[in-house]
Amino acid sequence: MLKALLSLFKKSDAKPAQAVKKIQTPKPKPKVASTRIGELGEHKINIQLDQLPKECKALSDLMLPNPKSRTGYAQIDHVVISPYCVFVIETKNYNGEIKGGRTDQQWSVSNRYKMYNPLKQNYGHIKAIESLMKSVAAVKFVSMISFTMRCRFSIDPELRKIHSDELVVYDVELSEFISRKLISLKTGTHVPSISVAQAQTIYDQLVQANITDTEIRMLHVQRIKGIKNY
Repeated sequence: MLKALLSLFKKSDAKPAQAVKKIQTPKPKPKVASTRIGELGEHKINIQLDQLPKECKALSDLMLPNPKSRTGYAQIDHVVISPYCVFVIETKNYNGEIKGGRTDQQWSVSNRYKMYNPLKQNYGHIKAIESLMKSVAAVKFVSMISFTMRCRFSIDPELRKIHSDELVVYDVELSEFISRKLISLKTGTHVPSISVAQAQTIYDQLVQANITDTEIRMLHVQRIKGIKNY
């Protein structure tokens, strides 16, 4: 009798087993932030710069005074000082077909977006550097615009030829174009136009003039955004 009563209590306490289902909201796929894309692009450029001949000196992310600029400064992605010339490099992270010519005020990206002619932009950078190098006479400059492999070019074919002093390249071929350009200049002149001492002077002057103050740099970026949105 006692066993029968106990069995009744056990049955009343028992609950039917139920599968517990967790409602899981699908996690959005992580997006690569624009800053991260920029970091990856700069990393690829740094790899290219590490492959340059040992007589070259490279500087990155320079901000120099530039009274002729609307912001008062010139922000320069990379400078390579070689025995035959100074390469000034502007990097771009666009995706699509790049169309433009030397003299065009603007270039287009897949016929949807406009950007200021990067050669004209880099010309301003070269002039900013040149103004700081008065103690070193007759320096040859080569302007280089580097795009990612996510782009394809519909540009003046001369901008892809090594004899030009204005070159448009893909980031993965940057060191190749610099090396080829140096070979071309060496073949033509034989004697370096920039001595070791002069190269060091140029390097030191750029390092000394470089503005590292974070507030000034942030203000420069804000002014650029304001100009673009104007």
